[in-house]
Amino acid sequence: MMKKGNMLYEGKAKKIFETDNPDLIIQEFKDDASAFNALKTGTIVGKGVVNNSVSCKIFSFLEASGIPTHFVEKLSEREMACRKLDIIKVEVVVRNVAAGSLVKRYGFEEGADLEFPIVEYYLKDDALADPLMNESHAMLLNLASAEDFVVLKSQALKINALLVDYFFKRNLKLVDFKLEFGRHHDKIFLGDEISPDTCRLWDVGSGKKLDKDRFRFDLGDIEESYLEVQKRVLAD
Repeated sequence: MMKKGNMLYEGKAKKIFETDNPDLIIQEFKDDASAFNALKTGTIVGKGVVNNSVSCKIFSFLEASGIPTHFVEKLSEREMACRKLDIIKVEVVVRNVAAGSLVKRYGFEEGADLEFPIVEYYLKDDALADPLMNESHAMLLNLASAEDFVVLKSQALKINALLVDYFFKRNLKLVDFKLEFGRHHDKIFLGDEISPDTCRLWDVGSGKKLDKDRFRFDLGDIEESYLEVQKRVLAD
């Protein structure tokens, strides 16, 4: 049985622990919530349980579909065992529908379906408020190579195609989502989580937002919306 060791890192939504296997870590999900680069903070009761279960299910689906992920196994309600990654400090965002900063920056109408998915890159740096960046910035900062970006973009688009269909079958519209990748023994794996914290998910019929926007913008029904996503994802 895997032995949980010292905490290596604590972020806004998760804690990372070492294990007795140097190749593996334990990722523990918290109920803490933050938005707008931690300018707004709070708690969503049970969020850690939801995000762990949803992430485990989706990572398993992606692995079965040929996407290399850091996921190894679910350990408990709030914990999963993962491959230890050297995180690439470039957040990859894929957008299918106009929402959030895409509307604010470029004037798209919220809710408009995009003609094709947009892939964006952000510097993973809380102190700098995770600014939008391009491949040249990342290469000058020695964060990733041109070859890495070929992998990041192709994997992001493959994941998007898989998840758009996956969520639609569960009456959820995948508006946009954030991905993080890292290296494990020189191979790039999908890391972090895929959950209502990292995805904008709207009910297909009503358009109701069932994700962290309910916390960001004080829309109410926060816990209920997270539980609804969990229920649909775990239904089969």
